[in-house]
Amino acid sequence: MTCLVVGPGGREHALARALAHDAGVAAVHAAPGNPGIAAVATLHDVDALDGEAVADLAVSLGADLVVVGPEAPLVAGVADAVRARGIAVFGPTRAAAELEGSKAFAKEVMAAAGVPTAAARVCTSAVEVQAALDAYGPPYVVKDDGLAAGKGVVVTLDRDEAVEHAARCGRVVIEEFLDGPEVSLFAITDGTTVYPLQPAQDFKRIGDGDVGPNTGGMGAYTPLPWAPDDLVEEVLATVLQPTVDEMARRGTPFAGLLYAGLALTSRGTRVVEFNARFGDPETQPLMALLDSPLSPLLVGAATGTLSDVAPPAWRPGAAVGVVMASRGYPETSSSGDVIVGIDAAEALPDVHVVQAGTALRDGDLVTAGGRVLAVVATGADLAAARRAVYDGVASVDFPGAQHRTDIAAGAAAGGGA
Repeated sequence: MTCLVVGPGGREHALARALAHDAGVAAVHAAPGNPGIAAVATLHDVDALDGEAVADLAVSLGADLVVVGPEAPLVAGVADAVRARGIAVFGPTRAAAELEGSKAFAKEVMAAAGVPTAAARVCTSAVEVQAALDAYGPPYVVKDDGLAAGKGVVVTLDRDEAVEHAARCGRVVIEEFLDGPEVSLFAITDGTTVYPLQPAQDFKRIGDGDVGPNTGGMGAYTPLPWAPDDLVEEVLATVLQPTVDEMARRGTPFAGLLYAGLALTSRGTRVVEFNARFGDPETQPLMALLDSPLSPLLVGAATGTLSDVAPPAWRPGAAVGVVMASRGYPETSSSGDVIVGIDAAEALPDVHVVQAGTALRDGDLVTAGGRVLAVVATGADLAAARRAVYDGVASVDFPGAQHRTDIAAGAAAGGGA
């Protein structure tokens, strides 16, 4: 089959790489892709947000499957435009993608489905913001209601900071704070059948020890040896299946990747947020351990035949991904800095590099975004995967490069998150 992956980043590189190694896939294309994706796919200079242009490309390629990676094209209805041409699409409709496009809508769906989540208020005025902050108290959790590339959430003890963030966003969701470690649990679904993937954990703050501002994610690992043994079964029964069933009941079935961000609190598991696509950076280590071919799962979800496909299987061991970001990230990002050492990193056993914010300039690979790349490694356990991944990180360099040194450190040492 011929696959077209839509998007420019690390998640898309990880998915294209997995599809390129899939025996059932004859050709992989990407729009617009990046220089790393070019090693496993043919690139096309098409705007990922232009549904008709993506659909035209899919038709011209004779694509059997289109995989829409990022959230913005999904919320913009790119999957709808492609689906209207009779091509199978992995990714929800515009209406279903509102689970990520609007946090207020997600809260409404969770309430209807009986899904456990934080108490919250939707606020559109300064008066409402002050009342919600009074109601829930510190730490204050303020979320931009719309898409914000993973950086629209502030969790702070500083009330002034919370108020300022709300003012910048306009319409916000203010929630009670959820204690406990956070977990990412993805599920592939065709709108009826739901197949959870292996849990992963990502690291949002820019600095070691979870300090500094939130980012799009500075690293991730899987599996989670400290998580409850029945976590996947519990979340499938109380979160994933009820949400998919509720979306179907509303006449807006959700088919694609449902991402549940969870907090394992002292009062039980609670949903922090839903996303409507594979998460970045969790996808990178997850794809490194996926033992099943990816294409049958994606096609099954896209065509309503997921129950005919075997559930995903996983290789033994562990995988860790460490993001290397550009100078100034997340407040700003430096572009045009020459990147060296990727070949050296990929020459190491069990290590590969997934590119995100990169570009080619005069024959050199250069930075072109905040999160530039992720070094990914597998190992017999988390400790081995960490050693390998940080050997890889040490091989790669560019001016101003920054990364966390503590990804999966606690879990590898036998502790918690």
